[in-house]
Amino acid sequence: MIFLEIGNWDTVRDKVLTENLLQTRTLTSAQRVCREVISRLKTLNPSELDLLVRGTSQEQGYLLWIAVCRCYKFIADFAVEILRERYLGLKIDLHHEDFDSFFNKKSEWHIELDNIRLVTRNKLRQVLFRILREAGLLTANKTINVVILSPRLLEAISSGSHRDILFFPMPESVLEG
Repeated sequence: MIFLEIGNWDTVRDKVLTENLLQTRTLTSAQRVCREVISRLKTLNPSELDLLVRGTSQEQGYLLWIAVCRCYKFIADFAVEILRERYLGLKIDLHHEDFDSFFNKKSEWHIELDNIRLVTRNKLRQVLFRILREAGLLTANKTINVVILSPRLLEAISSGSHRDILFFPMPESVLEG
């Protein structure tokens, strides 16, 4: 990872854009993707960034999920209130209707959500479900995967908020241990 070598996110951004390391067709696309990736990776501490480079693909997926949740409160709330709660309630499936219900509930308290067009809302749902699948938290047939965090992943995130573990569908006993 370039940041571990350079240690400065602005320099990383400049290098990524000037060398087109993201292999995008346009500068505008590169800027947008780079901004999004850096905003997420900035939420990870040095131990987490190191594990992101050296860890297993499963650990990498879980770290990227943590980064997304840290970056976007709406997704973090969805992870805790819907994904985790469904798992703990022995409801092992997750459907678009669960997202829609969550969105509607949140819009009661956040009026800015009422201004989002239906097409945008559907795109948000589609992207969230894709992220869940890519992180290994949801199967293609929308079954929630139980998560077992490796000891080194738990150690890497232990310096952060205990809340981060709540982003995952996992047994309560893990939180107590």
